[in-house]
Amino acid sequence: MKFGLKQIGSIEQEASGFIVRLESVYREALTGIDGFSWLNIIWWANQFDSEEFRDILTTQKPYKKGPEKLGIFATRSPIRPNPVAITPVYVSRIDFKAGVIYTPYIDAEAGTPVIDIKPYHGSSDRVDRWKVPGWCSDWPKTVKESADFAWEDVFNF
Repeated sequence: MKFGLKQIGSIEQEASGFIVRLESVYREALTGIDGFSWLNIIWWANQFDSEEFRDILTTQKPYKKGPEKLGIFATRSPIRPNPVAITPVYVSRIDFKAGVIYTPYIDAEAGTPVIDIKPYHGSSDRVDRWKVPGWCSDWPKTVKESADFAWEDVFNF
């Protein structure tokens, strides 16, 4: 099977937050997206895109309370066989003419390629009953709570 990805835009950082800037050819794809308060931004973790990183399948204790060894699929690490990441972002505003989405925060670096955008919808993106292993059960339960959480107390790096 052969497939390819197209970069549709990139992440930029501003003093007031972040923006997702679309390539001009993709601006029309924003039609009808107004009214969604959250969007899922799918991005390429380009800073970790190498054969060396793609071949890493386990990691030694990335979380302070975690097990000694974890498979990459049990982490949110950008180091993975395909460095694809997804982040739900709050939409502060959208400049449709310029093809720019403004958000206060995204966990991607400036210059990160964006490969897709999907509207966040509770009927498909929200799970009422979910569970996690004990070693991460004290992490925030929502994106909003994550903003003030002491993440430096979680990671070993």
